[in-house]
Amino acid sequence: MAEGGVSPVPREARPYQGQRAGVVTRMTAAVIDAVVVAGILLLGYAAVAGLRFMLNPLTFSLPRPSWLVNLTLGLVVTMCYLTLGWAIGGRSYGALVMGLRVVGPRGRRLRLPGAFVRALVCVLFPIGLLWSAVDPRNRSIQDVLLRTSVIYDWQPRDVPGTPSPSRSEA
Repeated sequence: MAEGGVSPVPREARPYQGQRAGVVTRMTAAVIDAVVVAGILLLGYAAVAGLRFMLNPLTFSLPRPSWLVNLTLGLVVTMCYLTLGWAIGGRSYGALVMGLRVVGPRGRRLRLPGAFVRALVCVLFPIGLLWSAVDPRNRSIQDVLLRTSVIYDWQPRDVPGTPSPSRSEA
């Protein structure tokens, strides 16, 4: 922040800026993300139903996908949602709401391959997030395996000079 400038970080939050997030904040962000993904899936279902209706209104019936199709679509949408969020801005919508950012080993934004692998591990092993409750450095299993961190960051985008975890913390 420039001398005399206005900080987007609330005064009460400034001591936490750049620190690793705890399990409650991370779980809250994950629940918000789950609601967003459910909304995306519901919109997709409505679009498919609407298209079917427009193509053949006389014999229209709502689509009834199997549980395997629903599960597969849910996993694919979640993977795409998390990968793009982490690769583009370092955060998903849930992380944005909670003031969090996912960073790589040196406090930098994840690149697309790293974001994809992290999303894959998070989708396949979501319970690994609970490890951050017992880890002294608030790291989930995903963070430990991939050398990532989830930090408090209220900055709207990557700003030079924003505190990030030091190399010894990452």
